[in-house]
Amino acid sequence: MSLTVIRSVAPHSPAHRAGLRPGETLTHVNGKPIIDVLDYKFYTYDPRLVLTLAEPSGAVRTVRVRKREGEDLGLEFETYLMDRARSCANRCIFCFVDQLPPGMRKTLYFKDDDARLSFLMGNYITLTNLSDREVQRICDLRVSPVNISVHTTDRALRAEMLGHRNAGRGIDIMEKLAGAGISMNCQIVSCPGVNDGPALDKTMADLAAMHPAVNSVSIVPVGVTRFREGLYPLRPYRREEAAALVDQTEAFGRRCREKLGTTLFWCSDEFYLLAGRELPPEEYFEDFTQLDNGVGMLRLLRQEFVRALELAEPGGQEEASPFSIATGVSAAPFLAELTELARQRFPGLRGRVYPIANRFFGETITVAGLVTGGDLIEQLRGKELGQRLLIPASMLRAGERVFLDDVTLDDAERELGTAVTPVPQDGYELLDAMLGIPLALEGQRQAWENEEFYRYNP
Repeated sequence: MSLTVIRSVAPHSPAHRAGLRPGETLTHVNGKPIIDVLDYKFYTYDPRLVLTLAEPSGAVRTVRVRKREGEDLGLEFETYLMDRARSCANRCIFCFVDQLPPGMRKTLYFKDDDARLSFLMGNYITLTNLSDREVQRICDLRVSPVNISVHTTDRALRAEMLGHRNAGRGIDIMEKLAGAGISMNCQIVSCPGVNDGPALDKTMADLAAMHPAVNSVSIVPVGVTRFREGLYPLRPYRREEAAALVDQTEAFGRRCREKLGTTLFWCSDEFYLLAGRELPPEEYFEDFTQLDNGVGMLRLLRQEFVRALELAEPGGQEEASPFSIATGVSAAPFLAELTELARQRFPGLRGRVYPIANRFFGETITVAGLVTGGDLIEQLRGKELGQRLLIPASMLRAGERVFLDDVTLDDAERELGTAVTPVPQDGYELLDAMLGIPLALEGQRQAWENEEFYRYNP
């Protein structure tokens, strides 16, 4: 069955007014074949359209549509992509999915490497499964930005790291995209003794040469779980190694700032925490382009939190019920600092922070987003939690009340005997949660949007 079959038509939408019907297949727009969501979004942008539709009987008809420029037609298809999501063809030495234990839900083992998800959802791709035709389509449709997992620009080393003999071709593709003016945000997963040191210097120099097409680059440390039997021998960064990499990146970033007007390369917050370094000031992160990779996330959270404290009106906070916060080991001191700032502003506020060691994946994993419900319950059972437990929303699957290990939020509340509140990565909402003020709906709206995506794309 074609995945460009119309599943539903939104009432009062341009498609509804033009008489489109569920069950019909959209084959062409203005004579251009519609293969997937990229074609659909690009070719339906114009205000005047001629749609070619195949009816279930096989009959073909054309429909003219008039709408505002950029207005959505109002069609929903069998899948979000109007196609199947493309799985990864690599065997990356650092792949986190390969480090998952057996027995988890099936969707967690799916590795996507789909250029369409890069453009539409911000996913990072390696470029190894793109054909020449697809590369040309990205250039022709001006699909931008594209988020790319680079890791290294040394072609031989990239083939080794990605476990794909054609992985070096990805650098050639990047050069072609740069020549076509396609914007790229890049990611480097840094592995000790593999792609850091001189290899990282080369990668940064090569990517800087592609600026402004290369718009930003994040450098994040490899995550190593306890489930690595039979995999490439990797280990986490040691403190002195993390500090050296931070120094190396910042030094290169200063040269980029002088020459290009942008720092261009940023280490993730996790690297600073591993190195025992203070996070740079807010202005260092420029437009916070790499927030999704944890670059500047804690600095922005602190700045938002401090501003929220300045704006908060005294009075009533003394009545806020006692609370606790559970988070990953690396962020716990940071959140403890914010809790103390709140207590100084509102002396009646009572809260404490609990770091949760990751015994499920291994204690080398310290980020909050990989804390499981089982670890949360085991380590907090019997502790003084107050009347509310706040957790980062990143602990839960987007749009659901479920932790990575399939423990539910309801399970946690029942076992711990207290209300558990997921809090978005937002300083204003964090303060509201501490003060017992109901959270805004923006986080919930985003969860609904993510849930709609995952419903059709595992």
